[in-house]
Amino acid sequence: MKIKKLPPVNGVRMVAEREPQQDAYMIWPERPDNWRDGAKPAQHAFAKLANLIGKFEPITMFVSSKQYLNARHLLNDTVRVLEMSSDDAFIKDTGPIYIDVAGQLRGVAFGFNAWGGLLDGLYFPWDQDQLIASKLAELNYVPYYDERNLNVEGCSIITDGQGTLITTEDVLLSEGRNAGQSKEEIETVLKRYLGVSQIIWLQHGFFLDETNGAIDNMMNFIAPGEVVLTWTDDKQDPMYETVRQAEAILNRSKDARGHQLKVHHLRMPAVQTVTKTETESIDPINGLLPRTAGQRLTTSYVNYVLVNGAVIVPQFDDHNDADAVSQLKALFVDRQVIPFNAREMVLGGGGLHTVVHTRPDATSFGGK
Repeated sequence: MKIKKLPPVNGVRMVAEREPQQDAYMIWPERPDNWRDGAKPAQHAFAKLANLIGKFEPITMFVSSKQYLNARHLLNDTVRVLEMSSDDAFIKDTGPIYIDVAGQLRGVAFGFNAWGGLLDGLYFPWDQDQLIASKLAELNYVPYYDERNLNVEGCSIITDGQGTLITTEDVLLSEGRNAGQSKEEIETVLKRYLGVSQIIWLQHGFFLDETNGAIDNMMNFIAPGEVVLTWTDDKQDPMYETVRQAEAILNRSKDARGHQLKVHHLRMPAVQTVTKTETESIDPINGLLPRTAGQRLTTSYVNYVLVNGAVIVPQFDDHNDADAVSQLKALFVDRQVIPFNAREMVLGGGGLHTVVHTRPDATSFGGK
């Protein structure tokens, strides 16, 4: 049910991903113009990830009618499979943003235009992805607010659940998304709908990120007042200056409760690129972002997925993989830390965090 008025002025907060969850959602990949080999390798990776998440909480896979039987065959019986139309598989960016309104779960459906619309978006059309937020809210009987005049993807903002939101100028101020809207105007909308009181803006996201620089490849919250920041000591890497600039902004910022942020470095893997073999198995279609051999991939360990009792950490067959798992084990002492090879998700232009959407458990609200 769409709520035809604004959220209340008080008693609203954006829910953090670290909080207890009711269930999780994914969308089955199938576009041959984005996923290699007719999306078969990606489908096996998505099935493996969904089956893993199903060990910790209920999960639903949305799939087209053409792929229903294939998905049902590859997924465990514990994974619910439902038909739903979509343009691609990045549900974290297209699903609703969840808020706690006086102890009740509500959703917010912001606009989505494929990360840049006709200016620098990644595909056209995106009309079915534009509907995912409202469809998912209605599927679960979650009342939702509609604010499609502002384009905001789920991976473009992160919160501590206590009134702090972090984002990047590269994304929310990009001309393809929110042309003509100032930082102050965007902040007003985010504060009004999400109940946040402190917004921290990093200037840049990850170098050559296809989404322009989503925050979830740069950093993530461990807990209120504590974050992990992707990091490199390679002075030849364009990310060298970017992460130091980000750290400087974080170090001089305070969260919504006036606390200084504690920043942990999470060293990124060595630069990885798309291979010629991988590009040759993607169907070229005019108007879509091409994949070229040697293209840099957006590989980051902070792009992890939080589910009940576990952290699923992207892996890249890199010598830094084990260190990332070890660091996160020390930071998430109350969760299992599970490595997962994320190359297929990254080849499609996303990551682990981009392909999983989780719904908070409203029975846990209170005192966050």
